[in-house]
Amino acid sequence: MTGHLGFSYVGLIYLLMLFIPNMIWSKSQATDNKITHENKVLIGFERVGQAGCTGSALIFSDFNMAAFSAWSLWLIASFLLMIFYELCWIRYFTSEHTKGDLYRSFYGIPVPLASLPVMAFLLLGIYGKVIWLIAFAIILGIGHIGIHIQHLKAIKRIS
Repeated sequence: MTGHLGFSYVGLIYLLMLFIPNMIWSKSQATDNKITHENKVLIGFERVGQAGCTGSALIFSDFNMAAFSAWSLWLIASFLLMIFYELCWIRYFTSEHTKGDLYRSFYGIPVPLASLPVMAFLLLGIYGKVIWLIAFAIILGIGHIGIHIQHLKAIKRIS
């Protein structure tokens, strides 16, 4: 469960699905964007998870598609989560660009712009049987989702 080294085009597709909306967002951030204090420990987890997920997604060929089997359902579920992630970005970009819009739940999934890609990468790691991506997705989830939950709580206090 360690992974085979080699380029993953599936990992590249996931990273493009992740980075492109974020690059667009950086040019159209929330209209009520105020800097909130972020927990340094959570930031550390987030950064380690981001670097690890990015590297793991690209360097293990185990994520590339293979002959369809029941195990392929992990990849399908993972990809659906990434599609939902894209839909959440579309919802945000067509909204008023407030922090409330950024953190609004998606069919009961809290902080979907943080939780959906983390869950997608976790399932991708399971599909590829790559413990590194699984571990880094968990680390990323602790930091990234934790930070987004802090932001959501801050928004609710202000409202």
